[in-house]
Amino acid sequence: MTGYFDAIPPLSFDPDADGPAFRHYDPGEMVMGKRAEDQLRFAVAWWHGFGWEGGDPFGGRTFDRPWFPADTMDLAEQRVDAAFDFFRILGAPFFCFHDHDVRPEGASLSESRDRLNRIADLIGAKMENGGPRLLWGTANLFTNRRYMAGAATNPDPDVFAHAAATVRDCLDVTHRLGGENYVLWGGREGYETLLNTDMLRELDQMGRFLSMVVDYKHKIGFKGTILIEPKPQEPTKHQYDFDVATVYAFLMRHGLEKEVKVNIEQGHAILAGHSFEHEIALANALGIFGSIDMNRNDPQSGWDTDQFPNNVPDVMLAYYEILRGGGFTTGGTNFDAKIRRQSLDPLDLVMAHAGAMDVCARGLKAAARMLEDDRLEAARRDRYAGWQRAEAQAMLAPGATLDGIADRATAAGLDPQPVSGRQEILENLVNRYV
Repeated sequence: MTGYFDAIPPLSFDPDADGPAFRHYDPGEMVMGKRAEDQLRFAVAWWHGFGWEGGDPFGGRTFDRPWFPADTMDLAEQRVDAAFDFFRILGAPFFCFHDHDVRPEGASLSESRDRLNRIADLIGAKMENGGPRLLWGTANLFTNRRYMAGAATNPDPDVFAHAAATVRDCLDVTHRLGGENYVLWGGREGYETLLNTDMLRELDQMGRFLSMVVDYKHKIGFKGTILIEPKPQEPTKHQYDFDVATVYAFLMRHGLEKEVKVNIEQGHAILAGHSFEHEIALANALGIFGSIDMNRNDPQSGWDTDQFPNNVPDVMLAYYEILRGGGFTTGGTNFDAKIRRQSLDPLDLVMAHAGAMDVCARGLKAAARMLEDDRLEAARRDRYAGWQRAEAQAMLAPGATLDGIADRATAAGLDPQPVSGRQEILENLVNRYV
């Protein structure tokens, strides 16, 4: 055991506590017929929590932790101990990882696979001892310089093959550990310049790769959901999985819209020019909503800063769309967020997660009250009520024609007048629940 978190006791729900505690998140509280823990399905991201060293483009490591630099198997094993100590303090029901987070890369694919399996054995033993479940696993196909031009989209077929082997091994481990999802984040699946890019070839390679991942999922009997995580830019100039709409079009082109869903990150949604709730609502409308990465960006910065959420109204609107769509199934709330590089102490990491869990709990409960009161949905139904009339339904039915509709409108002398959208009134209504 590393002892890194020894001075911090497990957190409990205590609204009046002066010290470390949950003030709003009560795992057992019933929210819309489920325990809050089961509605929120919190997960801790291994990479930011235990792998990130506090560096940035202008300076190196600031965190001094016993398992850094984690470039040996002994240190990777220490990190497993520390992670599960941390999970116990938080009581988080899930965690997520990349292969690169939990083990140092080997000199060959075989050595990397053996190291991953060795760490997976340790993780599995911890899970059997009452540790959290695995929300999802994924492969890091972006850090190593071999992936500088992408993985599935790389112009070098050997890189494509290397990526296939890496994903196969990670999917095997995710399956063995009972993972509920598997995520593909195309960190460099995009382009820097069109001057050297065959876009159609790269998109076809990416589609073929994803199809083979789905085939392999069925081959091994993995029952979890395959997820794509959209992101518009950074690190590449243009990512092929730009946003939910782009991903859906990609899935439709390759016949995968029934097989693959999306893991939506708040920071990525904003970089794409959308709100978080927009991306969630669209994914639900298209039938591809899966899971979320909960974080925020700095509004004064133009990149993905991966900060913990602290804005209850924003979080409430996201959970409103999740609850409105029926809630999570295999997905959950993963904190793809990191503490600031000046936050050096173990307690900083604990309280960053605890505060974020409180923010999410407040947002969830406010969203549930708003949905149960039905006032927002009643206003929405009223706005579209005219489409319930028989003649309106007939316009959308098979056999309806443009000229037939036009003739009816002309004969009836239709002269429709604008009706208020009541946006400000609805915004005021929403604010009553925060």
